[in-house]
Amino acid sequence: MEDSYHTLLTIGIAMMAGVLCQSLARHLRFPAIILLLAAGAVLGPEGLHWVRPRSLGAGLFGLAELGVAIILFEGGLNLQASRLRRQERPIRFLVTVGALITMLGAMVAAGLIMNWSWRLSLLFGSLVIVTGPTVVTPLLRDMRLHPRLKTILEAEGVLIDPIGAIMASLTLQIVLAPSVAQSLGSLGLGIVFRLGFGASAGLLGGLGLGGLLKLRNVIPHGLENIFVLASVILLFTGCEAVVPNAGIMAVTIAGIAVGWVSGDSVRELREFKDQLTVLLVGVLFVLLAADVSMKDITALGWRGAGVVAALVFVVRPLGAWVSTEGAKLTANERHFIAWVAPRGIIAAAITSLTADAMAHQEMAGGSSLRGLVFLTIASTVVLAGLTARPVASFLKLRLPGRNRVGILHADGLALALGEELKRHGVPVVFIDTDPKRCRNAQERGHNVVYGDALEERVLTRAQFELVGTAIGLSGNDHLNGLFVSHAREYFGVPKGLVALQVLPDAGLPKHLKKIDADILFDGPHDTERWEVRLRHDQIKIAYFIHQPLPADESDEKEAANEVAKPSAGKSQQERFVILAIRRGEKVSPMSMGIKPKQNDIAVVAIYEPEVEGVIAELQKQGWDHPAACVLPTDEASTSEPIAKA
Repeated sequence: MEDSYHTLLTIGIAMMAGVLCQSLARHLRFPAIILLLAAGAVLGPEGLHWVRPRSLGAGLFGLAELGVAIILFEGGLNLQASRLRRQERPIRFLVTVGALITMLGAMVAAGLIMNWSWRLSLLFGSLVIVTGPTVVTPLLRDMRLHPRLKTILEAEGVLIDPIGAIMASLTLQIVLAPSVAQSLGSLGLGIVFRLGFGASAGLLGGLGLGGLLKLRNVIPHGLENIFVLASVILLFTGCEAVVPNAGIMAVTIAGIAVGWVSGDSVRELREFKDQLTVLLVGVLFVLLAADVSMKDITALGWRGAGVVAALVFVVRPLGAWVSTEGAKLTANERHFIAWVAPRGIIAAAITSLTADAMAHQEMAGGSSLRGLVFLTIASTVVLAGLTARPVASFLKLRLPGRNRVGILHADGLALALGEELKRHGVPVVFIDTDPKRCRNAQERGHNVVYGDALEERVLTRAQFELVGTAIGLSGNDHLNGLFVSHAREYFGVPKGLVALQVLPDAGLPKHLKKIDADILFDGPHDTERWEVRLRHDQIKIAYFIHQPLPADESDEKEAANEVAKPSAGKSQQERFVILAIRRGEKVSPMSMGIKPKQNDIAVVAIYEPEVEGVIAELQKQGWDHPAACVLPTDEASTSEPIAKA
């Protein structure tokens, strides 16, 4: 009973510690793995003795294997096949040639510096091949790197893990085998067979699972996530039962296949898997770190630091430069790839499994091996976490801030909004499929990209990695939502605004809530009607300053304000549209989520025959007559209509 108590308590404490460490790391923008390793050391047997990994027995390593499988599936799910194809060559060489150079270089470093036997040195080399998505992806998340560089590093982290795990497993079999020559002869065949079987099984399983997710009503709503989780675990364990060590490749390829087949339908799955991965990474790192003896690490002395230095300053740069030779990368990009190679949870988990297997076979050196690998993990993560950002800045690889506005459609209110944003210094890029509209916007001095806004390559041409706000402003509400969804998912655009023709009685539509988007302007508007008015020069652009009504007046005008609020029909009978808001020095597109504050300046498009009525209506809402307003720029005019769209 006491053992059972300690087992459950160990899992509970490790789980909570893992979540708290990762939460704190995000607040501090600090590598989470450092906090997790520290938590494991403090809470483990050599610290407070609250976390006792050995109380789990063989369950510790079973949990590690399943956790690795789910983590790698999530990593594959987040890889975009189109970007992988564009950077296929450097990725392929990094996970093959680069992995081999890392393995041999680490083996030589350990043999020469640590004076280890070739068997132990070879094992170390196989264990430090991997980098890992759990450390690389968070590291790159807020760095604003060029997409191709980010894709290469993330893809290497995901794809090299199964390769490294298989090589580590086969290497262990070699060093434990009585006939080394015979084992070496079967090494290449074993790697090819396991990778081939795992990739084939993963591709078939992923395509089948992705197809089921796309078919509506096959999997009951709300059960998709747990269905996929069960499928991943079954795929992993099934492949392991048929061909040992093939399951890890299978789940990685399955993740890529599911993401490719299902497209946008796996948004909720990605969110679920991301949260599950955070939980698993936390609990596994705390448990595995607690299982490492600090004496084993300190006993390595300067020799351990020397091996890590050789990996960072010699082995990784050599592997990166050889692997990226001939690729369409700049010298600075190749330097950065050579510098960033932190090891993560996969290295820790596989090392623990390897050390346990060595102990069962009574092979010496397992504790020292584990200590050196964990020293490598901690050192490379700290180094990358503290220096990657300044190194990227020094090499001029970071993109400018997301200050652009990307607008779907290049006519009507879209062009009017773009004109105002550009006038106040906000960069704008339009996307449209109509050559005439594109040409017209270009003649007005705008940046325009011709093509289908739902295609990733078109958004890439429009440099959406620099866009901070994506606006869907066509006459098709569904298309507007899809555009914003694609921009946010594939390019991480922080803010999405969608133009609607009609606002449902239930409020914000579900599909907009799902993508965390807001409604553009002050409410729903008939964009096609405004396009016609703009073509006939029936629109004036005016500026109004917000001066909240005194308390005694607000009660009297409450009814009028209620009438002025957008309803399920068209806003304000299409007499005016609030295009943008200037607050201080910042100009932003207007949305229903913006609550006007004192001295805010509104840019308003007014239907010319309704000017007097609109002025009176806006005054009821606290917007002063434009004659009393200090205009934001000398160019602005409240009396001139905007040019034809």
